[in-house]
Amino acid sequence: MEFWEIYDLYYPKIKRFILTLVRNEWVADDLLQETFLRVRNNMDQLKDPSRLSPWIFRIAYNLCQDHFRRSKTVSGEESLDQEDTRLFAREDIQKEMEQREMGECVQNQVNLLPDPLRTVLVLFDIIGFTHQEIAETLGITFENVKVKLHRARKKLKTILEEKCAFERDERDVLVCLPADQKPEKKKVPLKKRKG
Repeated sequence: MEFWEIYDLYYPKIKRFILTLVRNEWVADDLLQETFLRVRNNMDQLKDPSRLSPWIFRIAYNLCQDHFRRSKTVSGEESLDQEDTRLFAREDIQKEMEQREMGECVQNQVNLLPDPLRTVLVLFDIIGFTHQEIAETLGITFENVKVKLHRARKKLKTILEEKCAFERDERDVLVCLPADQKPEKKKVPLKKRKG
């Protein structure tokens, strides 16, 4: 596969993955460019083309981890303040979750998960990786992936139960609202039975 084919195929997935991890649009763009630069420069090192996807995600993941390490040692280097960063992340994550028919309430709660759990959850449920691909991408065992995914889902369920209210709207579609915005329940008359 040629580099530009790889780029076209993986660009949206890698961008979504990086943005979910770093939650900053400008930092994500820089890391995205660096990811594909490394892919182009190191394509000859990929021995097994069937491992292309985990290899690219591993590069992106490692660059994100490097970014986090640098951010801890150098304080105040980010060009955006916290509020702007959350705004950009929320907008991008909202687009993805809307495509998956999830409400804004759930999106916000996913961001509350610790980074290692959120990463595994995003790779499995949003990107669509297998357990083995996640293990290869993150450099952890297959069993560790299963444990982290289980913990992520359990923790997300607890967060959702605490912070969200699930209701059926007028279209009979399940929607999620922040618990503090839960509307008063309307009494719906039961249909009379015939007979």
